[in-house]
Amino acid sequence: MSKAPFIAAAILAVAVLTLPAQAQDKKEVAVKPPDSQAKVILDSWNDVGRKLIAMAEDFPEDKYDFKPTPAQRSFAEQLLHAANANYFFTDPAMGKKMPKEEDPKRSDFKTKADIVAFVKKSFADGAEAIKAKGDKGMSDLLVDPFAHQQVRVLDMAYGLIEHCGEHYGQLAVYYRVAGLVPPESRPKK
Repeated sequence: MSKAPFIAAAILAVAVLTLPAQAQDKKEVAVKPPDSQAKVILDSWNDVGRKLIAMAEDFPEDKYDFKPTPAQRSFAEQLLHAANANYFFTDPAMGKKMPKEEDPKRSDFKTKADIVAFVKKSFADGAEAIKAKGDKGMSDLLVDPFAHQQVRVLDMAYGLIEHCGEHYGQLAVYYRVAGLVPPESRPKK
């Protein structure tokens, strides 16, 4: 008689008997509760801000007026537009008047450092507005200046996050057309 079936049965029995003991060793890990609404919005706001700030700091200053086509905004104008648009959320959320213009003049921001500082400030101001509103303030009502409709603070914030994401995507194309690699697309060290 062959010993192989007996050995296989013994191994199977040992495996079956030790499985419950191994399962008991693993402690049940409690599922974490969801982050608060304000934290989720703040994290998204800061993430898109981080990406645009990285581009603003990274793109060569001598290419700041680069346009893939004459009809498009320059790299600098894209950054100025996206950063200034943040104030269409931040200002009303903080009880201030909306910005007077949608697009700041490039001539008012003469250097790369001026533009980088403006982009950083717009995201810092937005983050402060989100923190100041907190979870309770996310449902406060604002008037969307473009739709002329009441919207919740959180809806306005998400709209501007999405807007900045669109400009991030456009600026990634500017990088590629200029023969450069966007910071987010580079290999991580």
